[in-house]
Amino acid sequence: MGGFFGAASHNDCISDVFFGTDYHSHLGTRRGGMTAYSPERGFQRSIHSIENSPFRTKFEKDVEDMEGNLCIGCISDNDPQPILLRSKLGLYAVCTVGIINNAKELTEELIAANAASFETMSSGNINTSSIVGALISQKNTFEEGIKFAREKISGTVSLLILTSDGIIAARDRKGRLPIIIGRRNDGYCCSFESFAFQKLDYELYRELLPGEIVKITPDKIITLSEGGSDLNICTFLWTYYGYPNSVYEGVTVETMRTRNGEIMAEADIKNNTLPDVDYICGVPDSGVPHAIGYANRSGIPFARPFIKYTPTWPRSFMPQNQSMRNKVAKMKLIPVHELIEGKKLLFVDDSIVRGTQMRETVEFLYANGAKEVHMRSACPPIMYGCKYLNFSRSTSELDLIARSIINEFEGPEGVKYIGEYSDTNTERGKRLRAEICKRLKLTSLEFQSLEGTVKAVGIPECKLCTYCWNGKE
Repeated sequence: MGGFFGAASHNDCISDVFFGTDYHSHLGTRRGGMTAYSPERGFQRSIHSIENSPFRTKFEKDVEDMEGNLCIGCISDNDPQPILLRSKLGLYAVCTVGIINNAKELTEELIAANAASFETMSSGNINTSSIVGALISQKNTFEEGIKFAREKISGTVSLLILTSDGIIAARDRKGRLPIIIGRRNDGYCCSFESFAFQKLDYELYRELLPGEIVKITPDKIITLSEGGSDLNICTFLWTYYGYPNSVYEGVTVETMRTRNGEIMAEADIKNNTLPDVDYICGVPDSGVPHAIGYANRSGIPFARPFIKYTPTWPRSFMPQNQSMRNKVAKMKLIPVHELIEGKKLLFVDDSIVRGTQMRETVEFLYANGAKEVHMRSACPPIMYGCKYLNFSRSTSELDLIARSIINEFEGPEGVKYIGEYSDTNTERGKRLRAEICKRLKLTSLEFQSLEGTVKAVGIPECKLCTYCWNGKE
């Protein structure tokens, strides 16, 4: 994933963008960048790796050297951003959030047409923003270019463009990701996360509509292209990767998660599957509010049998090497023995993806004396790798534990019965849950239903992207 923040002010706004971008650190772990513009110094850019230390520590000195009343910043899980481009549209900086599934095809097409040349990163990949910039530059205005890029791109792209006279913000066509505008007496800001500008004394102005393109100056917001009502915002924003106090489409993440846990508990009570346990617990961090809601509704006490030690390895930055990631994940879990030994525990986690980390967590609990470990997933079984947003590390859908088991049960034909496997009331659904319990050494397991997830968000399902659960586009 990734996130961005921009500001256009009558005053110097570098510190605003520094803090605003830093507030997006939970969305990316690889690169951070800032680009500013001032008439005296022109464009100034700084990009750093944030794999081994957070955004804030890398940019503190850069902020002292930059100046300008126009600035954008970006946290990226992939490409160094923002990048500077020069074309017939002038010199500008661009950063993007999303994924281009047909990047290779677009690159080859642009090169064959002599339309662009690309700087290649050491990985051999082309920077996503470079491809977007090359597409935009095919047209005579930024508005036309952004629309053209959207037509050509398979995937999802939201972007910020910094020019010498303002910031252009464009939300993706389906509104799968948010862009939120804040207003202050000296200017405006734009942000992925709504809370990122609150401490900077900006007030919520409005969210961009799906597909909307605006130009932001210190004085006003200019609509370049009207947005639409065809909304398919990612439901995982609330379930997992949105920050607790973020608000998307008027729905706060923390309250959705608490409500989601309540709905899961109600389902267990109704189905007579509420287990006799000592404590309800959340897998930190995002599983905790789901668990609090479950505990509130079930009447079973909430407890924290293990704590994550995060001062040195917070979630916002982790090593890229998978073996080291696994080691760090293990080292972070510190047990509270009195709350584990001899206890029957029910944990709520935000999701079950591959199951590797959950299996290690369950083994950790049993090694510390747990009597039973029950699990509830705060969302339905993940059946498809996301093709709209770049937040999954899976290279194959068979990496997903649910799909892997279904494939073992029925081979490629199993995909026809995903709806049944997602439903706890069917024989296939019961068989899937029993097999996951066996592999993860769980006493019991249940998933939140899609209906329950949608109810917890409170937005009609037709306006939510649920592709990873049911494959519906």
